[in-house]
Amino acid sequence: MQVVSVRPSGDPKAEVYRIELSDGSLFSIKLAYIPSEYYPEALCIVDNVLSSQEEGALRFAASCVRAEGQALRLVARAEQSSHGLSCKLKQRGHAAPCVQRVVSRLTEQGILSDYRYAQIWLRTRLARKLESPRYLLAALCSRGIDRDTAQEALTEVLDFDTELAMLHQYLEKKHPVRNGSIPSLRERLKYEGFSSPVIDRLEEE
Repeated sequence: MQVVSVRPSGDPKAEVYRIELSDGSLFSIKLAYIPSEYYPEALCIVDNVLSSQEEGALRFAASCVRAEGQALRLVARAEQSSHGLSCKLKQRGHAAPCVQRVVSRLTEQGILSDYRYAQIWLRTRLARKLESPRYLLAALCSRGIDRDTAQEALTEVLDFDTELAMLHQYLEKKHPVRNGSIPSLRERLKYEGFSSPVIDRLEEE
């Protein structure tokens, strides 16, 4: 296989090129998506005769560009998590290696952020319904957010007053307070993720 033409496409800083091969294939690539074992510029030379592996590297980069375009459209509509975006791209027919590379690159660029997604998801959820911190943490983890990131986002978003209101609602719905029952509830409330300062305030009330 031979490279017939190489033309810059779009913003030069993006390093996107239109490549035509001798079999009539025409596609766009980004140098950043060419696997690291190849020297990108060396593959994009007119009249260069490609090995099957080098041709595969170019086609992989082209597949990544297509997956990236779909990913950016999804991100433009709503904040995405890395896990959620990966699933959506695979459902749209993109191969797992391309999806992994694209998601990794978008994360490196700050376009994709599990921490930012977790914060937005929590604020939206708290505006509609108050639930225990443990439930919120588990819900984020079930969406593919790692536990440390989920906990960090929850700590950032959940202020004292909101958590106290959440605790009152939890007690009303799950475990009504009766005479002298607060001390026996303390361990249960800690298990549900409520902080010690909020539990202390409840005992003071």
